[in-house]
Amino acid sequence: MTDVNIKNVMIFLLIVTLLTLCVPNVAVASKSNYSTSYYNTARNTGDYSPAAMDSTSNGILNWKYATNGSVTSSATCNSVVYIGSADNNVYALNASTGTKVWNYTTGYTVTSSPTVANGIVYIGSMDDNVYALNATTGMEIWSYNTEGFVMSSPTVANGIVYVGSFDHNVYALSAATGTKVWNYTTGDAVYSSPTVDNGIVYVGSHDRNVYALSAKTGVKMWNYTTTDFVFSKPAVANRIVYIASWDGNVYALNAKTGTKVWSYKAGGEFLAHTSPTVANGIVYIGSMDHNVYALNARTGVKMWNYTTGASVAPPPTVANGIVYVGSDDNNIYALNATTGTKLWNYAVGNRVESSPTIANGIVYAGSDDCNVYALNATTGTKVWSFATGGPVESSPTVADVIG
Repeated sequence: MTDVNIKNVMIFLLIVTLLTLCVPNVAVASKSNYSTSYYNTARNTGDYSPAAMDSTSNGILNWKYATNGSVTSSATCNSVVYIGSADNNVYALNASTGTKVWNYTTGYTVTSSPTVANGIVYIGSMDDNVYALNATTGMEIWSYNTEGFVMSSPTVANGIVYVGSFDHNVYALSAATGTKVWNYTTGDAVYSSPTVDNGIVYVGSHDRNVYALSAKTGVKMWNYTTTDFVFSKPAVANRIVYIASWDGNVYALNAKTGTKVWSYKAGGEFLAHTSPTVANGIVYIGSMDHNVYALNARTGVKMWNYTTGASVAPPPTVANGIVYVGSDDNNIYALNATTGTKLWNYAVGNRVESSPTIANGIVYAGSDDCNVYALNATTGTKVWSFATGGPVESSPTVADVIG
């Protein structure tokens, strides 16, 4: 069996696994509108502001809501938790009480994470559709049918929804009507979630390329070819695009030209869904070689690495000088962002492939032991845990009430 066929089998198994796992997203609400970001900015920097660490929450479990399947994605906005599930539904739950506000049933599993913008929930489904739902009522505003799974999470910028599909395309859809503005066809499935910065859409493809497309027209501005699949979501900082490939490298590319600035080869491949986080001039990323790496964002020189007991799949999160990250060794770690020194670790019952979210002095993360954990961000002490009906590989989303 060729390497490509082996990788295709691995990807198929990953998709099958995701049908029974939980995968949310990270979006932080703006003060004036609904959130449109993945991680904490549209550029996917993963760097949380000090305000996100305000220690005002006591972390007491206030509610739980049981769906009919494993939960696969999550986003919260305006005191409502929007979440997708393997039971084919998109749910809206009251963030204070857990009461179901509404649910919308798609035709298949929902592994895409919602994005909320201007009172509309945008989400993909493995029924090949992208949906726009009224955030208040759950009524369908529009849907757009692609010809492949939509596991990519939508990004919304300037009234346009950008999303990838397994039909090989990157789509730009009118956020208001769902009308296709343009599509760009790559050479293979697009699992990667687009990042939009300065009028350019950056996205990876299973065809081994990183693409830069005009956000307005979809015209290709450049592409950079790696030597393996690119499922990673790009991060953009200081006119540099950072992205990982399954070839074991993290790449830094000139955002305007696509020229390689540097690459760093880790000791193992980067997992399909791991992505770099950029904060304060440092690129943080996990690897299958058990390490968390900190690389100089300008030069790619390794500043430090911290070795866990197993693969590190989720993107790290950085807040107040601390790197929070999970590992397949069943631990959630807090590391000094400058030195890599371990500040604390918290052991859970199974691997941690959920990217931590930091809000109000609490670290939220899921685990394959079926729990969502809330830990004191300073000490790692458990504040509470919540048992779901299946593994939680999605990244919790926390958003403040928007006034």
